[in-house]
Amino acid sequence: MAHLNRFRLWLIVATFVLTICAVPLAKAAEPPADLCSLLPATEVSKTLGRAYDAPQKSVAPRPYANTATGTDCNYLSKDGSKLWFRAYVDPSSSAAADLFARLSKFYGPPTPIAGLGDEAYFDSSHALHVRKGKVRFYINLGPIQSFTPAIQQQLKDLAARVIGRL
Repeated sequence: MAHLNRFRLWLIVATFVLTICAVPLAKAAEPPADLCSLLPATEVSKTLGRAYDAPQKSVAPRPYANTATGTDCNYLSKDGSKLWFRAYVDPSSSAAADLFARLSKFYGPPTPIAGLGDEAYFDSSHALHVRKGKVRFYINLGPIQSFTPAIQQQLKDLAARVIGRL
């Protein structure tokens, strides 16, 4: 009888541990089919302080042969500013990390950003590049007269909103 009670206790403990371990896996959902939905125009407008239209969507080219195409989302405002959001979903986190590292060499010396996704940096043109899991994305605001800490923070805020949906 004591062995049966121990067995039941271990079974309960094992079930509990497996349940706890499965919760993070359940949260790792696939990105949406419409990658532009990761950054709604209302949030772009609110964060940047001016009205932006819904994004104009198009296919982003493959960075290398045998890699995934992405999605370009271009948000235009009445004052002529444009926010360009480009996103790719790679087959795995390791593939995304490899591409992220290889592509960073083309954008001038990167300025790393801690605490944003799995990896993030500003490039020499002040565009923001972020990787979270198997998703890589790019946010570029233009035209910018001068790249201020306030603009830098706005771009980080937009990236954080995207990351929150992944």
